[in-house]
Amino acid sequence: MRSATVPPPRTPRLGRGWYLAAVLSAVLAVGMCLLGWRQADQADRIEAHPVRVEGVVTQLPTGGGSYSAVSYRVGGQAHTAAALPLADGTKVGDPICLEHAADDAGAVRICGDTYPQPVGVGLARYSVPVAVALFLVCVWRIRRHRRAIAVRTGQGRIATTVAFAAGALAEGMPAITDGKRSRRKRRAGGRRALH
Repeated sequence: MRSATVPPPRTPRLGRGWYLAAVLSAVLAVGMCLLGWRQADQADRIEAHPVRVEGVVTQLPTGGGSYSAVSYRVGGQAHTAAALPLADGTKVGDPICLEHAADDAGAVRICGDTYPQPVGVGLARYSVPVAVALFLVCVWRIRRHRRAIAVRTGQGRIATTVAFAAGALAEGMPAITDGKRSRRKRRAGGRRALH
């Protein structure tokens, strides 16, 4: 008697979106952390030794992905600062008061501001916790799925082992009983011959 093999239970598939979301959220968290750290570092360096210069607005943000641009000169060299928060009503060619770090002319902010790009700092403050929370949710979901796969695989192996053992036992039973009967017959026949 042959026993039918029990197929292992089907494991639910986890979409690739969870893995993609985990990677993207981790990249977003790291990128925003670096952006916030860079802004804070530049603000600290400017605050340590601020040097005031006068800049000129050369470009205004148009809303199509372009940023504002302010040109200024430090030590006879021309520099350009992008994405500075300009006041409403600013026009191209207007003078702008700027502060830059004494040891780095590229670290520049508008006079009176704390950070070179306050919008980036605010974005980092809100986006980093959201990205970290999303990353943790994705990791939790992936780990839960893998545990479910491990449990289902273990149950499938146990069911297959039990099925094989039951089949082997069922196939072996007639041989065992036939052997006992044949021994009984031999013993009974031997006793009759003696009598």
